[in-house]
Amino acid sequence: MTTIDEDTRRDLALADIDWHVFPAGTVHDRVMAPSGALARVRLGDPGAGRVVLVPGVIGSKEDFVRVFPLLVDEGFRVESYDLAGHYESEHAGPLRGHYDFAQYVGDLVAVLEADPVPADLVGYSFGGLLAQLAAVARPELVRSLTLLSTPPGSGQLFRGVARIGSLSDMDPHRAAGLILWGIRYNLNREPARRIAFVRERLARIPRECIDDVVGMMMDAPDVAAEVAALPLPRMVAVGRRDLWPVAQHRAYARRIGARIALYPGGHAPAEAAPHQLVRDLVDLFRE
Repeated sequence: MTTIDEDTRRDLALADIDWHVFPAGTVHDRVMAPSGALARVRLGDPGAGRVVLVPGVIGSKEDFVRVFPLLVDEGFRVESYDLAGHYESEHAGPLRGHYDFAQYVGDLVAVLEADPVPADLVGYSFGGLLAQLAAVARPELVRSLTLLSTPPGSGQLFRGVARIGSLSDMDPHRAAGLILWGIRYNLNREPARRIAFVRERLARIPRECIDDVVGMMMDAPDVAAEVAALPLPRMVAVGRRDLWPVAQHRAYARRIGARIALYPGGHAPAEAAPHQLVRDLVDLFRE
C-alpha cells in the first residue's frame, strides 16, 4: 500500500501547469497518414518499449503532458498525436466529405506502422473506440490495449451518460453544441490555465469536425467480441465520477475480458491522477 499511498499523495499535490509545454527533449514532428500530416510528439529512448497515446474528441496530444515524463522514467518511450481536424492537425481531412471511423482508424494504423515496434496502445475517450478498432484490424501492431475513460458499449453512446441521456434524441449538431457550451462556460470547473488552453484549442477545431465525431459516437460499432478474442492484456481505466457510470465500465470490462482500474475524479485520469494511472499502465505493459 505504500506505493499506492505515495502515488495518491503526488496526484493530490498537482498544481496547474502550462499545457503547451512538454518535457525537455520532446520531439515535435509530423507523421504521414491517410488524412495528411498529423502533428506528433515523442519522448524517450528510441530503444525502449513503445507507448502510443490516442486523444479523444476536442482533445489533443497535450492531454497527456503529465504522463509523458512518468512513463519515460519507468523505462518506456511515449508518443501521441492530434487527430485529423483537431488542434495542430486542423487541416488534415476529411477524406470523404465527412470525418468517419474508417479515416480515423486508418490514421491510427499509419501511426502504429510508422515504427516497427508493436505498441502498448492507450485510447482516451473517443480515442479508445479508435484503439479497439485498430487493434482488431491490425493486432500484430499492438502489445496491450488500455481503454481510458472510453465510452462503454456501442450504438448511441450518449444514452448511457448520467443526467444527459436525452442527448440520444438530438441530432449531432445540436448535441455537439451542448457539449461545446459546457466547455466554454467551464462547467467542470477546470483550473485557469487548463481551461484557457482548452478554449484556445477549441477555437482551432472546425465545427464540422466536432459534429462528425459526435455523430460517430451516436452510432459506434460493436467490437466487444473481437476485442475479447485478442491475445493481449487489456485494461479499462476510469475515474469514479466519469461521464458514464462505473457500473457500465465494469460490465464492459467483463465483456472484453479486461481488468479495471478506478481513480478519484472524473473523465480525465491522465490529468487528475497521472501517477496512479501510470502505475497501473506499467503493470499492464510488463505483464
